[in-house]
Amino acid sequence: MSTNNSDMNDKYGKVAVMMGGFSAEREISLLSGGAVIKALKNNGVDAIAFDPKEESLSNLKTKKITRVWNALHGRGGEDGQIQGYLQMESIAYTGCGVMASALAMDKLRTKLVWQALKLPVAKHAMVATGNISESYAEELLNSLNGCVMVKPIREGSSVGMAKAKTVGELQTAVAAASEFDHEIMLEQWIDGDEFTVTILNGKALPSIRMETPNTFYDFSAKYESDTTEYHCPSGLSDKEESELAAISEQAFTAINAHGWSRVDFLRDKKTKQWYLLEINTVPGMTESSLVPKAAEVAGMNFEDLVMKVLDTSFIENR
Repeated sequence: MSTNNSDMNDKYGKVAVMMGGFSAEREISLLSGGAVIKALKNNGVDAIAFDPKEESLSNLKTKKITRVWNALHGRGGEDGQIQGYLQMESIAYTGCGVMASALAMDKLRTKLVWQALKLPVAKHAMVATGNISESYAEELLNSLNGCVMVKPIREGSSVGMAKAKTVGELQTAVAAASEFDHEIMLEQWIDGDEFTVTILNGKALPSIRMETPNTFYDFSAKYESDTTEYHCPSGLSDKEESELAAISEQAFTAINAHGWSRVDFLRDKKTKQWYLLEINTVPGMTESSLVPKAAEVAGMNFEDLVMKVLDTSFIENR
Protein backbone atom coordinates (compact mmCIF):
# COMPACT_ATOMS: atom_id res chain seq x y z
CA MET A 1 0.00 0.00 0.00
CA SER A 2 1.38 3.39 -0.97
CA THR A 3 1.16 5.83 1.92
CA ASN A 4 2.30 9.29 2.86
CA ASN A 5 3.97 9.31 6.28
CA SER A 6 2.86 12.87 6.95
CA ASP A 7 -0.76 11.93 6.27
CA MET A 8 -0.47 8.91 8.56
CA ASN A 9 1.01 11.04 11.34
CA ASP A 10 -1.76 13.58 10.98
CA LYS A 11 -4.42 10.88 11.16
CA TYR A 12 -3.04 8.57 13.84
CA GLY A 13 -0.20 10.35 15.61
CA LYS A 14 2.28 8.09 17.36
CA VAL A 15 1.00 4.55 17.91
CA ALA A 16 2.24 2.15 20.58
CA VAL A 17 1.68 -1.54 19.94
CA MET A 18 1.10 -2.95 23.42
CA MET A 19 2.58 -6.44 23.56
CA GLY A 20 4.13 -8.99 25.91
CA GLY A 21 2.87 -8.18 29.38
CA PHE A 22 2.66 -10.45 32.40
CA SER A 23 0.08 -13.11 31.50
CA ALA A 24 0.46 -16.79 30.66
CA GLU A 25 -0.04 -15.74 27.02
CA ARG A 26 3.00 -13.43 26.96
CA GLU A 27 4.90 -15.26 24.21
CA ILE A 28 1.88 -15.35 21.90
CA SER A 29 1.31 -11.65 22.55
CA LEU A 30 4.89 -10.85 21.54
CA LEU A 31 4.34 -12.69 18.25
CA SER A 32 1.04 -10.88 17.65
CA GLY A 33 2.56 -7.52 18.45
CA GLY A 34 5.56 -8.07 16.23
CA ALA A 35 3.32 -8.86 13.24
CA VAL A 36 1.11 -5.83 13.94
CA ILE A 37 4.06 -3.44 14.20
CA LYS A 38 5.45 -4.61 10.88
CA ALA A 39 2.08 -4.05 9.19
CA LEU A 40 1.66 -0.58 10.69
CA LYS A 41 5.14 0.52 9.61
CA ASN A 42 4.54 -0.83 6.12
CA ASN A 43 1.54 1.48 5.98
CA GLY A 44 3.59 4.50 7.03
CA VAL A 45 2.32 4.64 10.62
CA ASP A 46 4.74 5.91 13.28
CA ALA A 47 4.54 2.79 15.46
CA ILE A 48 6.67 1.51 18.33
CA ALA A 49 6.64 -1.62 20.48
CA PHE A 50 5.62 -1.17 24.10
CA ASP A 51 5.93 -3.99 26.65
CA PRO A 52 4.44 -3.09 30.06
CA LYS A 53 6.60 -5.77 31.66
CA GLU A 54 9.71 -3.93 30.50
CA GLU A 55 8.75 -0.29 31.05
CA SER A 56 6.39 1.88 33.06
CA LEU A 57 3.02 2.83 31.61
CA SER A 58 3.87 6.44 32.42
CA ASN A 59 6.29 6.28 29.47
CA LEU A 60 3.28 6.35 27.14
CA LYS A 61 2.87 10.03 27.97
CA THR A 62 6.60 10.68 27.91
CA LYS A 63 6.79 9.20 24.42
CA LYS A 64 3.75 11.24 23.33
CA ILE A 65 1.69 8.21 22.36
CA THR A 66 -1.70 9.17 20.95
CA ARG A 67 -3.09 5.68 20.25
CA VAL A 68 -2.51 2.14 21.46
CA TRP A 69 -2.93 -0.90 19.23
CA ASN A 70 -3.53 -3.42 22.00
CA ALA A 71 -2.01 -6.84 21.29
CA LEU A 72 -1.84 -7.90 24.95
CA HIS A 73 -3.52 -11.26 25.47
CA GLY A 74 -4.83 -12.45 28.82
CA ARG A 75 -4.72 -10.84 32.23
CA GLY A 76 -3.56 -7.27 32.53
CA GLY A 77 -4.16 -6.56 28.86
CA GLU A 78 -7.48 -8.12 27.95
CA ASP A 79 -9.38 -7.81 31.23
CA GLY A 80 -10.04 -4.08 31.59
CA GLN A 81 -6.89 -3.14 33.53
CA ILE A 82 -4.90 -1.56 30.72
CA GLN A 83 -8.13 -0.17 29.26
CA GLY A 84 -8.85 1.66 32.53
CA TYR A 85 -5.39 3.22 32.56
CA LEU A 86 -5.68 4.36 28.95
CA GLN A 87 -9.11 5.84 29.66
CA MET A 88 -7.68 7.87 32.55
CA GLU A 89 -4.84 9.13 30.38
CA SER A 90 -7.18 9.91 27.44
CA ILE A 91 -5.23 7.66 25.06
CA ALA A 92 -7.34 6.01 22.37
CA TYR A 93 -7.00 2.23 22.16
CA THR A 94 -8.20 -0.72 20.10
CA GLY A 95 -10.51 -3.39 21.44
CA CYS A 96 -13.29 -3.21 23.98
CA GLY A 97 -13.90 -0.77 26.80
CA VAL A 98 -13.29 -1.43 30.49
CA MET A 99 -16.52 -3.21 31.39
CA ALA A 100 -16.76 -5.34 28.23
CA SER A 101 -13.09 -6.35 28.52
CA ALA A 102 -13.46 -7.37 32.15
CA LEU A 103 -16.67 -9.28 31.50
CA ALA A 104 -15.41 -11.14 28.43
CA MET A 105 -12.30 -12.25 30.30
CA ASP A 106 -14.57 -14.02 32.80
CA LYS A 107 -15.95 -17.05 30.95
CA LEU A 108 -18.58 -17.83 33.57
CA ARG A 109 -20.08 -14.34 33.93
CA THR A 110 -20.11 -13.94 30.15
CA LYS A 111 -22.13 -17.15 29.89
CA LEU A 112 -24.56 -15.89 32.50
CA VAL A 113 -25.21 -12.75 30.42
CA TRP A 114 -25.69 -14.80 27.25
CA GLN A 115 -27.92 -17.27 29.08
CA ALA A 116 -30.12 -14.44 30.38
CA LEU A 117 -30.58 -13.26 26.79
CA LYS A 118 -31.48 -16.81 25.72
CA LEU A 119 -28.37 -17.22 23.58
CA PRO A 120 -27.21 -20.87 23.33
CA VAL A 121 -24.74 -21.98 26.00
CA ALA A 122 -23.89 -25.44 27.33
CA LYS A 123 -24.72 -26.54 30.87
CA HIS A 124 -22.01 -25.38 33.27
CA ALA A 125 -21.01 -25.06 36.91
CA MET A 126 -18.32 -23.33 38.95
CA VAL A 127 -15.99 -24.58 41.65
CA ALA A 128 -14.07 -22.13 43.79
CA THR A 129 -11.36 -24.36 45.19
CA GLY A 130 -8.55 -26.48 43.81
CA ASN A 131 -9.44 -29.56 45.83
CA ILE A 132 -12.82 -31.24 45.50
CA SER A 133 -14.03 -34.37 47.26
CA GLU A 134 -14.90 -37.58 45.46
CA SER A 135 -18.58 -37.19 46.31
CA TYR A 136 -18.69 -33.59 45.03
CA ALA A 137 -16.81 -34.55 41.86
CA GLU A 138 -19.30 -37.37 41.24
CA GLU A 139 -22.21 -34.98 41.84
CA LEU A 140 -20.79 -32.48 39.37
CA LEU A 141 -20.23 -35.10 36.68
CA ASN A 142 -23.76 -36.45 37.09
CA SER A 143 -25.24 -32.96 36.77
CA LEU A 144 -23.27 -32.27 33.57
CA ASN A 145 -24.05 -35.48 31.67
CA GLY A 146 -20.99 -37.42 32.80
CA CYS A 147 -18.22 -35.62 30.91
CA VAL A 148 -16.92 -32.07 31.25
CA MET A 149 -14.38 -29.55 30.02
CA VAL A 150 -12.49 -27.95 32.91
CA LYS A 151 -11.47 -24.32 32.37
CA PRO A 152 -9.81 -21.60 34.46
CA ILE A 153 -12.39 -18.81 34.26
CA ARG A 154 -9.95 -16.04 33.37
CA GLU A 155 -7.36 -17.55 31.04
CA GLY A 156 -7.12 -17.74 27.25
CA SER A 157 -5.36 -19.81 24.56
CA SER A 158 -6.79 -22.96 26.23
CA VAL A 159 -4.32 -22.53 29.11
CA GLY A 160 -5.14 -24.91 31.99
CA MET A 161 -7.98 -26.66 30.17
CA ALA A 162 -8.65 -30.40 30.29
CA LYS A 163 -11.37 -32.96 29.56
CA ALA A 164 -12.62 -35.12 32.45
CA LYS A 165 -15.06 -38.03 32.50
CA THR A 166 -14.15 -39.80 35.75
CA VAL A 167 -14.00 -38.62 39.35
CA GLY A 168 -10.22 -38.95 39.40
CA GLU A 169 -9.77 -37.09 36.13
CA LEU A 170 -12.01 -34.29 37.35
CA GLN A 171 -10.14 -33.91 40.64
CA THR A 172 -6.80 -33.83 38.81
CA ALA A 173 -8.02 -31.36 36.19
CA VAL A 174 -9.52 -28.97 38.74
CA ALA A 175 -6.33 -29.03 40.82
CA ALA A 176 -4.23 -28.31 37.70
CA ALA A 177 -6.54 -25.50 36.55
CA SER A 178 -6.30 -23.94 40.01
CA GLU A 179 -2.68 -23.06 39.25
CA PHE A 180 -4.07 -20.43 36.86
CA ASP A 181 -7.21 -19.21 38.65
CA HIS A 182 -9.04 -19.53 41.96
CA GLU A 183 -12.35 -20.03 40.13
CA ILE A 184 -12.79 -22.96 37.77
CA MET A 185 -15.64 -23.55 35.33
CA LEU A 186 -16.91 -26.97 34.38
CA GLU A 187 -18.76 -27.12 31.08
CA GLN A 188 -20.77 -30.02 29.76
CA TRP A 189 -18.70 -31.82 27.12
CA ILE A 190 -20.16 -31.34 23.66
CA ASP A 191 -19.16 -33.82 20.97
CA GLY A 192 -19.03 -31.33 18.19
CA ASP A 193 -17.13 -29.36 15.59
CA GLU A 194 -15.31 -26.20 16.65
CA PHE A 195 -16.04 -22.94 14.86
CA THR A 196 -14.98 -19.34 15.32
CA VAL A 197 -16.37 -16.08 13.98
CA THR A 198 -14.50 -12.79 13.81
CA ILE A 199 -16.47 -9.63 14.47
CA LEU A 200 -15.14 -6.41 12.93
CA ASN A 201 -17.06 -3.18 13.49
CA GLY A 202 -20.03 -5.18 14.72
CA LYS A 203 -20.28 -7.39 11.62
CA ALA A 204 -19.35 -11.06 11.28
CA LEU A 205 -16.63 -12.20 8.89
CA PRO A 206 -16.77 -15.69 7.31
CA SER A 207 -16.71 -18.46 9.89
CA ILE A 208 -13.80 -20.87 10.32
CA ARG A 209 -14.08 -24.54 11.24
CA MET A 210 -11.10 -26.01 13.06
CA GLU A 211 -10.19 -29.68 12.78
CA THR A 212 -7.57 -31.30 15.00
CA PRO A 213 -6.61 -34.88 15.90
CA ASN A 214 -6.17 -33.65 19.49
CA THR A 215 -8.92 -34.20 22.06
CA PHE A 216 -9.91 -30.57 21.55
CA TYR A 217 -8.54 -27.35 20.04
CA ASP A 218 -5.93 -26.90 22.78
CA PHE A 219 -2.76 -24.78 23.06
CA SER A 220 -0.75 -27.33 21.08
CA ALA A 221 -3.33 -27.46 18.27
CA LYS A 222 -3.42 -23.65 18.13
CA TYR A 223 0.25 -22.81 18.17
CA GLU A 224 2.50 -25.85 17.88
CA SER A 225 0.88 -28.50 15.69
CA ASP A 226 1.10 -28.88 11.93
CA THR A 227 -1.85 -31.30 11.90
CA THR A 228 -4.56 -28.73 12.66
CA GLU A 229 -6.73 -27.93 9.65
CA TYR A 230 -8.60 -24.66 9.13
CA HIS A 231 -11.61 -24.54 6.84
CA CYS A 232 -12.76 -21.14 5.62
CA PRO A 233 -15.31 -21.19 4.10
CA SER A 234 -16.26 -23.58 6.87
CA GLY A 235 -18.60 -25.79 4.86
CA LEU A 236 -21.87 -24.37 6.18
CA SER A 237 -24.83 -23.65 3.96
CA ASP A 238 -25.70 -19.99 3.35
CA LYS A 239 -28.57 -20.31 5.83
CA GLU A 240 -26.35 -21.86 8.50
CA GLU A 241 -23.63 -19.24 7.93
CA SER A 242 -26.20 -16.46 8.36
CA GLU A 243 -27.54 -18.08 11.53
CA LEU A 244 -24.05 -18.37 13.01
CA ALA A 245 -23.21 -14.77 12.05
CA ALA A 246 -26.40 -13.53 13.74
CA ILE A 247 -25.64 -15.37 17.00
CA SER A 248 -22.05 -14.06 16.92
CA GLU A 249 -23.16 -10.46 16.46
CA GLN A 250 -25.73 -10.82 19.25
CA ALA A 251 -23.08 -12.27 21.58
CA PHE A 252 -20.76 -9.36 20.72
CA THR A 253 -23.45 -6.74 21.32
CA ALA A 254 -24.63 -8.42 24.54
CA ILE A 255 -21.44 -7.57 26.42
CA ASN A 256 -21.19 -4.07 24.89
CA ALA A 257 -18.12 -5.07 22.90
CA HIS A 258 -16.43 -2.61 20.55
CA GLY A 259 -14.20 -2.67 17.49
CA TRP A 260 -13.28 -6.29 17.01
CA SER A 261 -13.47 -9.65 18.75
CA ARG A 262 -13.59 -13.35 18.01
CA VAL A 263 -16.49 -15.55 19.14
CA ASP A 264 -15.88 -19.28 19.62
CA PHE A 265 -18.50 -22.02 19.21
CA LEU A 266 -19.12 -25.74 19.32
CA ARG A 267 -21.75 -27.38 17.12
CA ASP A 268 -23.17 -30.66 18.34
CA LYS A 269 -22.55 -33.31 15.68
CA LYS A 270 -25.90 -35.04 16.29
CA THR A 271 -28.35 -32.22 17.01
CA LYS A 272 -26.56 -29.47 14.98
CA GLN A 273 -27.20 -27.14 17.93
CA TRP A 274 -24.80 -24.19 18.32
CA TYR A 275 -23.17 -23.54 21.71
CA LEU A 276 -21.34 -20.32 22.54
CA LEU A 277 -18.02 -20.94 24.28
CA GLU A 278 -16.40 -17.55 24.82
CA ILE A 279 -15.54 -14.22 23.25
CA ASN A 280 -11.95 -13.04 22.81
CA THR A 281 -11.63 -9.25 22.86
CA VAL A 282 -7.94 -9.22 21.87
CA PRO A 283 -7.65 -12.13 19.42
CA GLY A 284 -4.32 -13.51 18.30
CA MET A 285 -2.59 -11.93 15.31
CA THR A 286 0.20 -14.43 14.68
CA GLU A 287 0.82 -16.16 11.35
CA SER A 288 -1.33 -19.10 12.48
CA SER A 289 -4.08 -16.99 14.08
CA LEU A 290 -7.70 -17.27 13.08
CA VAL A 291 -8.75 -13.65 12.55
CA PRO A 292 -6.33 -13.04 9.64
CA LYS A 293 -7.60 -16.23 7.96
CA ALA A 294 -11.21 -15.00 8.06
CA ALA A 295 -10.19 -11.53 6.94
CA GLU A 296 -8.38 -12.96 3.92
CA VAL A 297 -11.52 -14.78 2.78
CA ALA A 298 -13.44 -11.51 3.29
CA GLY A 299 -10.99 -9.77 0.92
CA MET A 300 -8.59 -8.17 3.42
CA ASN A 301 -4.89 -8.89 3.59
CA PHE A 302 -3.09 -8.75 6.93
CA GLU A 303 -2.07 -5.10 6.58
CA ASP A 304 -5.62 -4.08 5.64
CA LEU A 305 -6.92 -5.87 8.73
CA VAL A 306 -4.40 -4.22 11.05
CA MET A 307 -5.32 -0.78 9.73
CA LYS A 308 -9.06 -1.44 10.02
CA VAL A 309 -8.57 -2.45 13.66
CA LEU A 310 -6.49 0.70 14.24
CA ASP A 311 -9.37 2.73 12.82
CA THR A 312 -11.62 1.38 15.60
CA SER A 313 -9.40 2.84 18.36
CA PHE A 314 -11.43 4.97 20.74
CA ILE A 315 -11.76 6.47 24.20
CA GLU A 316 -14.88 5.10 25.81
CA ASN A 317 -17.76 7.47 26.53
CA ARG A 318 -16.14 10.40 24.74
